[in-house]
Amino acid sequence: MAQVGIFVGTVYGNALLVAEEADAILQEAGHQVQIFDEASLSDWQQYSDKVALIVTSTTGQGDFPDSIATLFHAIKDQLGHQPQLQYGVIALGDSSYDHFCGAGKQFDELLQEQGAKRIGELLTVDATEDPEPEIVTSPWVEAWAKLI
Repeated sequence: MAQVGIFVGTVYGNALLVAEEADAILQEAGHQVQIFDEASLSDWQQYSDKVALIVTSTTGQGDFPDSIATLFHAIKDQLGHQPQLQYGVIALGDSSYDHFCGAGKQFDELLQEQGAKRIGELLTVDATEDPEPEIVTSPWVEAWAKLI
């Protein structure tokens, strides 16, 4: 089974709740999981040859929550090619904003540019349609757990 680091970007706590649900599902599937809220670059690098799951909301005009912004910029500025990394992204957002799920989409684009291998599809969750995101994310995580 895989070692999975869940990297969380949250403002109001929804992304952290999704991450905690994902943690339970992944552990039940036999994976070793650790959640990182306010992760450092060294936390990220522990999973460079393992599996990362990014669970992030979006603020403002497609911006990152403070709890994951520093990590994103460190990965962008300090790391290059990451071909051994496997990852998934759950992006939470509100479709009434121009940059719907912008933070999650930017994270996905960066990791694609760095040669990481995305497992499954990027999941976008719209708060206007799904005020309880785990209803959408839990089935996705169950399927994703079988792919890693």
